Amino acid sequence: MIRTLRAEAPALLLLMGLALAPFLGFGEGYVLTLLARAMILAMAAVALSLLVGGGGLVSMGHAAMMGFGAYAVVILDDLRITEAAIVLPVAILAAAGFALATGAIAIRTSGVHFIMITLAFGQMAFFTATSLAAYGGDDGYTLYARSTVLGVALLNDRLSFHFICLGALAGTWLLARMLLASRFGRVLRAARGNAVRVQALGFDPYPYRLVAYAIAGGIGGAAGFLLANATEFVAPAYFSWQRSGELLFMVILGGVAGLHGALIGALAFVLLEEWLSHQWEHWRMLFGVLLILSVLFLPRGLAGLPGQLAKGFRRG
Repeated sequence: MIRTLRAEAPALLLLMGLALAPFLGFGEGYVLTLLARAMILAMAAVALSLLVGGGGLVSMGHAAMMGFGAYAVVILDDLRITEAAIVLPVAILAAAGFALATGAIAIRTSGVHFIMITLAFGQMAFFTATSLAAYGGDDGYTLYARSTVLGVALLNDRLSFHFICLGALAGTWLLARMLLASRFGRVLRAARGNAVRVQALGFDPYPYRLVAYAIAGGIGGAAGFLLANATEFVAPAYFSWQRSGELLFMVILGGVAGLHGALIGALAFVLLEEWLSHQWEHWRMLFGVLLILSVLFLPRGLAGLPGQLAKGFRRG
């Protein structure tokens, strides 16, 4: 019990900090918008961490799941359907359906081949989105209105939206944690280590990986729904491989050993990106250097930094 609480403490503390942030001097509109974006991306990062850390599936097309969720909002918005009770399930099902269809092919491969095929599917979705002239094509689409909750414009209020994103992030983390702790998760993690041994024990890793891929896709669709409402604008860039690379780096930056690493990595990524953009015109160059250094010197990510420092002090 104590070991479990210790392992989950970073995630719980981070979620508690995000809950208290609006009341600790971070209640300005701009800051809440930034935190909302960080929490939405953290949802997608946790879903990707479920695949990477849980199943050993390094996807370079995960942003496409967010894109499908966001474009579900766009298509329904164009039809003047803005009720979240309708839009959100459609966004989740659209993304999960895409994940299920593409994953049925991609998961038959592994390693570099899996990375490349997910990248290819993501780029196919990207170019399809650019051809949708009815929804802005390359220029993107501006929403007529944010989604409503039972007819109430709840997502228009920044504070309410902050806690909706926080609740969605906490729910995503709990769901992923329960999945990994279940029999399903144990088979998934065992297949990551040695798929042949798992097959010898009578378990076929393929359906477990496919279900995990579809679940991660559905979570990505929910994140896309929230991101579309946060920005009130959707563009094909939501599908791009660069966004998938950013999500993957968030997982690596935070640490793939635990789901809390994705939470830490997403928040650190967004805040660092925002700070550097105000310091230097060519901030992306410096940002790239910092990313490389973090990979080289933080093998367990930011989540493993306290343990790494403690180990260094003991040696000293």
